[in-house]
Amino acid sequence: MEELQAIQHILSLYEGASGQQINREKTTLFFSKAMPEEMKRDIISFLGVPEIKEYEKYLGLPAVVGRNKRASLTYIKERVWAKLQVWKEKLLSQAGREILLKAVVQAIPTFAMSCFKLPVGLCREIEMQIRKFWWGERGSQRKIHWKSWEVLCKPNEEGGMGFKDLVRFNEAMLAKQIWRLQTDRNSLLFKVFSTKYFPMGSVMEAKSKKGSYAWQSILKARHVIEKGMLWRVGDGSQIRVFEDRWIPGYLPTKAVPRMLECKDDSTVSSLIDQTTM
Repeated sequence: MEELQAIQHILSLYEGASGQQINREKTTLFFSKAMPEEMKRDIISFLGVPEIKEYEKYLGLPAVVGRNKRASLTYIKERVWAKLQVWKEKLLSQAGREILLKAVVQAIPTFAMSCFKLPVGLCREIEMQIRKFWWGERGSQRKIHWKSWEVLCKPNEEGGMGFKDLVRFNEAMLAKQIWRLQTDRNSLLFKVFSTKYFPMGSVMEAKSKKGSYAWQSILKARHVIEKGMLWRVGDGSQIRVFEDRWIPGYLPTKAVPRMLECKDDSTVSSLIDQTTM
């Protein structure tokens, strides 16, 4: 109750300073299963807002994702199916189907994929719906799939159609969050996540795999950045010669020691002759 009173005091100060007020008719409480009933009643009485049993969506995403990730995110598949059902009633050319699939259907899960790692099975089921629509299947009617989905996901210049492989696209969207946490240290995203999960280092060095489902999802995409990230050499004082990736255009991108006198902790600055231009 002391913590609740402190939060209420902060909100009261904000209301007095800004002139805005909390709409209690749109405010609800969500308790964990471990919360005692007596404590629930005290909090509800203090705040004067109702309790809900299942947490609602916030900004179109489930605010709480439980153990059953698939059940929490299956609404994405339902939205895709509903959109395709509307289009099936219309006569569309193959080119029209391509545009609608790329511009509308494959854009539906984009926001969720930038926050959560969708189950692979759910991604495959969404792709199955897209494939059936692409080849003109309706209901129980079957059509021949003349090309595999892997071929259709290749770029046009490689003989594909440029459709998205949703599993890889999901990883790419989460990798963008990794890059934001690595480069934009003034963002609210960095301030919140760094304080909780990696206060003494960077997101690439974070050890904690516990936390929210959003954090766990972000960590699963870290390998995407690690695979292609390179240091841009300046004075070389922070780049470790044999530990960091810093050599562009060559594989491996790390330097390989060939002399015994090379130190493991040496930096690229030790390789630069400061007396020449």
